Amino acid sequence: MAALPDFIGGRVTVKVGDITREDVDALVNAANGSLMGGGGVDGAIHRAGGPAILEECKAIRSSRYPKGLPTGEAVLTTAGRMAARYVIHTVGPVYGTVAAEAKLAGCYRSCLALAVDRGLATIAFPAISTGVFGYPRQEAAAVSSRAIQKHLENSPGIEQVRLVFFAAEDAEVFLDHHVFG
Repeated sequence: MAALPDFIGGRVTVKVGDITREDVDALVNAANGSLMGGGGVDGAIHRAGGPAILEECKAIRSSRYPKGLPTGEAVLTTAGRMAARYVIHTVGPVYGTVAAEAKLAGCYRSCLALAVDRGLATIAFPAISTGVFGYPRQEAAAVSSRAIQKHLENSPGIEQVRLVFFAAEDAEVFLDHHVFG
């Protein structure tokens, strides 16, 4: 695979790799509503970060979200043993549900807004909802790139957004379908 491009004056980069190894202020977890871990990115983050993440997720569930984290919302925890300082957990929509596109865009906006609120400058995203939640990668590329670009136009505090894909094929699909201007 050729070198991957960057966008928005280098503020957005596309990478292939293991998101749990990213050395950023915050990495985003494509979580399920329970916040108790799961498969895919969610399970990898919980395994790599260790029990401190789960403990903070339990506290969030007991105090703020007893019924689970709503789709499109975001919460912050420690990153535990990972190089990142924090994990921002967000729940993406299941493809085909009501307002799925708006909810997917909301995931990106909520995570970026939380990063700004906390004074974080670097953030790494996985491809939210494109795994077991079934969101087509092509459509997710357009939704995510629009949401990120719109947010960055108004948020100079975010210095770098990394879009980290586990497989080169996923990065190629994103690059073929993004809408960065």
